[in-house]
Amino acid sequence: MTTYIVDIEAVDTRYTAQWKEYLPKQLTKHHDGDVVTISGGETPQATTPGAFLNFGGTNVYKSNQLEQIGEMFCNGTIKNGDYFLYTDAWNPTVIQLKYMASLLGIDIRVGGMWHAGSYDPADFLGRLIGDKPWVRNAEQSMFDCYDDNFYASRFHVKLFLQTFPEADENKIKIVGWPMEYLEDTLKPYAGAPKYNNILFPHRIAPEKQPEIFKDLAESMPQYNWIIAQDEQLSKHEYHKLLATSKLVFSANLQETLGISWYEGALVGTLPLVPNRLSYSEMATPDVLYPSEWTSSWENYLKHKNELIVLINYMMTLDDYESVCKQLTNKVSSFFNGERLYEATETF
Repeated sequence: MTTYIVDIEAVDTRYTAQWKEYLPKQLTKHHDGDVVTISGGETPQATTPGAFLNFGGTNVYKSNQLEQIGEMFCNGTIKNGDYFLYTDAWNPTVIQLKYMASLLGIDIRVGGMWHAGSYDPADFLGRLIGDKPWVRNAEQSMFDCYDDNFYASRFHVKLFLQTFPEADENKIKIVGWPMEYLEDTLKPYAGAPKYNNILFPHRIAPEKQPEIFKDLAESMPQYNWIIAQDEQLSKHEYHKLLATSKLVFSANLQETLGISWYEGALVGTLPLVPNRLSYSEMATPDVLYPSEWTSSWENYLKHKNELIVLINYMMTLDDYESVCKQLTNKVSSFFNGERLYEATETF
């Protein structure tokens, strides 16, 4: 039996490029059968400003994937017991996959990894499209197509069910994302000399509130405030910058997992994150600040001085390595794919 990875396009500066390299290897270790990646071809590296993907290019990529899947059905390649893992569940080709398998009488199983959607009011889909019937019905249909709907955190499941309360919870599985490679990948960067850098590692998008970071930078010029996306860094350059920084700062209004703060902790860089979203579920108290402090621009201005005091304290913390170690010990299970691999074993 075969596990097919219907992957998300690999943008070199995002974790999606690492998934393209590591996920097939990790699945192969855990599955007896073949592991085959269905790629959509060349990936536009220039994402739509502020977005995770290129809004046009992602549909070209997915259309190429659908063409390959259709040809495999036509050629009789797909067999009973095969598993299709979509590394981005928001992929409408799963509807056509289900169509072909059902009408041809081929007993496959399908899983999808959810990252975001219109059900998240802070996401691009939520902000620009909202509750339009076409997008909500599409998301419900995609959820129903999957036998296994994978989420990285309880927070994300709760967020999804607020919009889709009738969703079949038997189809929902909370698993770690397949990122156990991060520890080995980042190990060479740990122990680098620290500078007075405070890093904004997120996309420059409204839900990440970069304006708060910029305002803090003006008020605290004794530190180097760096927006990573402004620097046009390679992954290697980004990891070097991350390792030499003292603090990773977040005021995010959207986060269903969060990777950069965990990466920071792996190289001894302290995260400072709000007590909301998936952070509340995952973080240790030492790296959390009250959600209200950055829940809006107005609240930020009210609590700005308190945040400044906390940042100054974090930047002079002596036992930052032990804080980082406690954090990575707590959250490492969120970045380990064992439960995902077990759930996707061919049946």
